[in-house]
Amino acid sequence: MKSIVYTQHGGPEVLSLVERPLPEPGPGEVRVKVHVSGVNPTDWKSRSTPMRPLPEDGGGQVPNQDGAGVVDAVGEGVPASRVGERVWLYLAAYGSGHGSAQEYTVIPQHRAVPLPEGASFDVGASLGVPALTAHRCLTVAEDGPRQLAPGALAGRTVLVAGGAGAVGNSAIQLARWAGATVVTTISGDRKAELARAAGAQHTVNYRTGKADAAIREAAPNGVDIVVEVSPATNAGLDVAVTANNAAIAYYANNGGDEITIPLRESFSRNLRWQGVLLYTVPDEALAAAVEAVSAAVADGALRVGEEAGLPLHRYALDRTGDAHTAVEEGAVGKVLIDVADA
Repeated sequence: MKSIVYTQHGGPEVLSLVERPLPEPGPGEVRVKVHVSGVNPTDWKSRSTPMRPLPEDGGGQVPNQDGAGVVDAVGEGVPASRVGERVWLYLAAYGSGHGSAQEYTVIPQHRAVPLPEGASFDVGASLGVPALTAHRCLTVAEDGPRQLAPGALAGRTVLVAGGAGAVGNSAIQLARWAGATVVTTISGDRKAELARAAGAQHTVNYRTGKADAAIREAAPNGVDIVVEVSPATNAGLDVAVTANNAAIAYYANNGGDEITIPLRESFSRNLRWQGVLLYTVPDEALAAAVEAVSAAVADGALRVGEEAGLPLHRYALDRTGDAHTAVEEGAVGKVLIDVADA
């Protein structure tokens, strides 16, 4: 089979297209014929920086955590009925040398989630990191909910920073599915169009005028949950627009690695600053997110494409390096790799 691998950390040039033996699923695993692989910032960051050791067998690391395809073989302890099942993948490369940038991958069976009927492989490959991260951000508030469902966020206002990004897009769609009012910050008219296509009722251009006043106008009682991509830049704004007991969930370090928090305002209003990294989310919360995300897909609430505010950018498997570069350079939308056509 064809695989993309890297045997050392570095730029996209360390990625190579190679032929490797078809992997066999072990106990509790399934083998998936990958149709589409999704690319996220964590994929190029893991490739470029030694966050985790490379596989000890010397065969190299296959990148990309997300993907979608069809189960074609199962290991011991996995029902044979799963063969032929359409699935979406998450954390495919975490703790394994087998990511989704290859024709077949093996993965623990619980990380190969049945793809709801009618959902495309493009949708499936776009879930994983963005949707699960967004779910966690939307469910860390002190008074819950711990799992999203229709009506779970009714009466609450959510602020999504960077509503045109992949996580931002998922956060908007999930929050609207759960009944929230959504305000999002964007940097221009094009991104405002995408955020509105995703379902945001209010968009605020943080580069023009006073963003805090515009957000307060949209949310007079303050924001209950913030989904934050750039805490180093936005900490002051977040505190200025949040309600008492709000949760500010930050999942990235865009804009800087250090943050200055207005302490008195934060503790006097019982604000919660909550870090979110998918790899260390508690198992129970991750399982709840997987269930809710699948339910949202089944309801047609998580969509992809221009009409959903998430333009798709497609690459062939042998151009995985270009796909990584596109994400690193801030491509607006979702970068996908067509594996089945390799």
